[in-house]
Amino acid sequence: MRLPSSLALRRLSLGVTAGLACHFASASFALAFPQNQAASAQAPSTTSASSPTGPNQEKPDAFLWLEDVAGEKALDWVKARNAETRAKLDQNANFLKMRSDLQVIMDSKDRIPGIQKMGKYVYNFWTDAEHPRGVWRRTTMADYRQAQPKWDVIIDVDAIAKADHESWVFKGANCREPEFDRCLISLSRGGADAVIVREFDLQKRQFVKDGFTLPESKMSVNWRDKDSLFVATDFGPDSMTDSGYPRIVKEWQRGTPLSAARMIFEGKKDDISVAAASVQHGGIRHEIVQRGITFYTSESFLIQGSKLQKLDVPEQVGLEFFRTQMILTLNQAWSAGGKNFAAGSVLAIDFESFLAGNRAFTVLFQPTETISFAGLSMTKNYVLIQLLNDVKSNVVELRFENAQWRARNVQLPTMGAVGISPVDADKSDDYLLSYSDYLTPSVLMLAKAGNDQRQLLKSAPSFFDSKDFVTEQKFATSKDGTRVPYFMVRKKDLTFDASHPTLLYGYGGFQVSLTPSYSGGTGKAWLEKGGVYVVANIRGGGEYGPRWHQAALKENRQRAYDDFAAVAEDLIAKKVTSAQHLGAMGGSNGGLLAGVALTQRPDLFGAVVSQVPLLDMQRFNKLLAGASWMGEYGNPDLANEWNFIQKYSPYQNVKADVKYPPVLFITSTRDDRVHPGHARKMAAKMLDQGHQNVWYYENIEGGHGGAANNAQRADMSAIAYAFLWQTLKK
Repeated sequence: MRLPSSLALRRLSLGVTAGLACHFASASFALAFPQNQAASAQAPSTTSASSPTGPNQEKPDAFLWLEDVAGEKALDWVKARNAETRAKLDQNANFLKMRSDLQVIMDSKDRIPGIQKMGKYVYNFWTDAEHPRGVWRRTTMADYRQAQPKWDVIIDVDAIAKADHESWVFKGANCREPEFDRCLISLSRGGADAVIVREFDLQKRQFVKDGFTLPESKMSVNWRDKDSLFVATDFGPDSMTDSGYPRIVKEWQRGTPLSAARMIFEGKKDDISVAAASVQHGGIRHEIVQRGITFYTSESFLIQGSKLQKLDVPEQVGLEFFRTQMILTLNQAWSAGGKNFAAGSVLAIDFESFLAGNRAFTVLFQPTETISFAGLSMTKNYVLIQLLNDVKSNVVELRFENAQWRARNVQLPTMGAVGISPVDADKSDDYLLSYSDYLTPSVLMLAKAGNDQRQLLKSAPSFFDSKDFVTEQKFATSKDGTRVPYFMVRKKDLTFDASHPTLLYGYGGFQVSLTPSYSGGTGKAWLEKGGVYVVANIRGGGEYGPRWHQAALKENRQRAYDDFAAVAEDLIAKKVTSAQHLGAMGGSNGGLLAGVALTQRPDLFGAVVSQVPLLDMQRFNKLLAGASWMGEYGNPDLANEWNFIQKYSPYQNVKADVKYPPVLFITSTRDDRVHPGHARKMAAKMLDQGHQNVWYYENIEGGHGGAANNAQRADMSAIAYAFLWQTLKK
C-alpha cells in the first residue's frame, strides 16, 4: 500500500459530503482517515450536570442537556422535532415524488461501479434497493469491460447485519499484499466513524476463526506482514488523544493477545493521532510511523529494526515513495539545500541519498497564482500529478529514467472534475481516468501513461435533461478585494429578472476543493424544476492551494464568510436572483458556514440549510473529535482566540430581536465526528427565542454522512429540497 499524505492522514475528524442534500448521488469530499480507520461508534455522553466554566464563559448554557446524545430527555426533544418536520412533509406530494426520484437515482443499476484491482480481480462495493447495506463483490478486468459484468459476491453486509442483529455499515477492506488472500474488514454500527475489525479469508469466503479481531474503536490498522499488524487503537485508559483518536501504535503478532502487542510509538495526549504503515513501490518497501501533532502538522519516522529515525521534512507536508524516490508535497514554504520552495510545491529526491544528508531536491511542480496541486498517483513508471487551474482540472505525467524527470501534459476537457486511480501501480502504467462536470454524467476510461489513447469503459446515465442548461464560471469581489470564483448552472435562456430560486452551496475549510461534478439528484430535484445552482470556491478551501486555505485560518476565518456573502451579493447584483429567492447550504464545516450566513447576513437569504454542522464554537473543542480542529478555528479556551471566534460563532450570535430567514438543521444521532448537540442546541435556542420558521431533522443512523443507506439518503435529500422549494419559490 502507499502511505496516505500526512495531511490526508490527519484529515480524520471533520468531513464534508459535498452538500448532503445536493450531492448524495455524486462525489464525496471527505476529510477522513484511510477507509479502515474511523471514529468512535457510540458517541460519548455529555451530561448537563453542570454548565461549562472558564475565561470565555459568560453565562450558563440553557440547552447543554441536549448534548447528552442518547439521553431520554434529549431524544424525546429530537423525536418531537422530527415529528413536526414529518407533519409538514409526509402529505406533500412534491416531497414524496422527489424522495422516490432520488432513491431511483441512488439505487440505479446503471451507475458506474468504482473498482480497485487486487491480484487477478477488481473489487467493488455496491448498494441498491435489493442490497441497502451493500455487497462487496469482484470480477475480472476483462469481464468488467462488458456491459453487464458477472459479479461474484464476497461479502453481503445485509446478511451479516441480520445474523448479528446489528445495523452494520461497511467501512472498507484492507487486504494484505501481494497475496491478496486475507483482508481486514471494517464494520460500523449505524454508519458512525468507529469500526470493529475482523479478519476475512478471501479464498474460503469466511471470517477467520481466531483471526485478527479488534473491538469497536477509532483506529488505524495496517498489515505489516503475513502474520503481524500495525495497530493504533484504544488500548485502555490514557491511550487516546484529547481528540479521541489513538496516540499509541503497536505491532501485533498473530496468535498473541492484543495486550501483548509490542510498543512502536507513543504520541502525546494533546496530539491528534498516530498511525503506522508499510509502503512500497517498485519492489522497495519502507515502514513509516506518522505522528499527527495538530490537524496540519506532523512528524514522520522511518522504522529501522527496533529504532525510529525521524525524517528531516517539514511539519506540513505530504509524503510518498516512488521507486527509489521520496516525494514531498509542501503545505508550507520550506528551505533546503540552499533553496527556497513555495508552499504548494512538489519535490523529489533519492531517498537513500536523503538519509545520507543530501538535500538537492528536484522540483516536480511549482504553484502559480492560478495553478495549484490537487493530488498525486503512481503507476509503474509514472507519477501522475493532478492540478487545478482556476478550479479546472489538469493532469501532468512525470517519468523518472536515467536519473531525470520528464513531464508531459495530459489532454483533458477544459471544465470538470477528473479522478485518477492506478490499475496496478507495481506492474502496469494503466490507470483509470474518470471525468464529469455539472452537466456531463461520469465517464470512466482506461488510460495508459505516456500517451493520450484511452478506452471508454463505462458511461453513467443522464438522470435529468441537461441540454437546455449551461455552466459558467464567474468571479465575485470579496470585502478585501479578493477575486472569488464560483460556478453557476442555469437555463441557457434564463431571464435576469431576479426571480429565480437559487441554491448557493459552499464549504470553505480544511483545504478541500469543490470542483465541478455531476449530481443526478441536484439535476432532478433542483435544476429540472427551475432552480439555479451555484457553488462558491471561497477561501479556506484548497482551490488555489495552501495559500487559499491558510488565508482563512483562525483569526482570518471571517474572510471565508465574507467571500460567501460576496458571491451571494454578486448573484443578486446580476439579477440572477433576489434575497427572497436565494438559499444557502453547507454540510459539516459548510454547516458552520451556513450558520454564519444565517446569523451574519439574514438580509441576503430567503432560506438556509445547515447539515451536520458545527454551530457552538465555544464548546466545539470539547465535543467528540472537536479538539482536532483547533488548528483550523483556534482554541476557544484561550481568551485571545475566543475574541475572534465569538464574533462569528452562530450559537452565540443568534438574537431574539433579529428576523431570520427560514432555516433547516439536519444532523444524525450516530454522528460521532461533529456532535449532534450543535444542531440540537441551535434549533432549541432559536425556538426558545420565538423564531417560528425553524425546521429540524435528526436521523438516528448515518454517522457524519447523515445517512446509512440510500433510502435514508434519499429521504434526507428530499427533506432539504422540499424545504427549499417551499421557502424560496414565492
